[in-house]
Amino acid sequence: MNDRKLISLASEAMANSYSPYSRFKVGAALECQDGTVFTGCNIENAAFAAAMCAETSALSAAVSAGKRSFKRIAIVSEGNSYCFPCGTCRQALAEFAPDLEVLSVRSDGRYVSYSLSALLPMSFGKEHLGNT
Repeated sequence: MNDRKLISLASEAMANSYSPYSRFKVGAALECQDGTVFTGCNIENAAFAAAMCAETSALSAAVSAGKRSFKRIAIVSEGNSYCFPCGTCRQALAEFAPDLEVLSVRSDGRYVSYSLSALLPMSFGKEHLGNT
């Protein structure tokens, strides 16, 4: 799958965003190593701690379907800036794919690509628990 197709899937997911409080819609498309793609959108809640980011939504769908190996993720928003995963999402993604490719997309379709390890240097992982 090429970058533009993955970005298109993230844009489609963004249309389902439930963001009545921030009005900041985000969609994500997470590509597994086997080529399967899972999408997600941000889902807000009046109790802000209960909200879910698009990246976590896509990751949850993939893991719930038994997927554990991921290749890249595209993150799209309606904003004029590149949309990067928040710290919590970076940590959640790093659990499964510390070198995941992250495509961060602006509303005009321009995007940049980074490795997750570049966005989350010195991350905490299972290797730090001493029982793996």
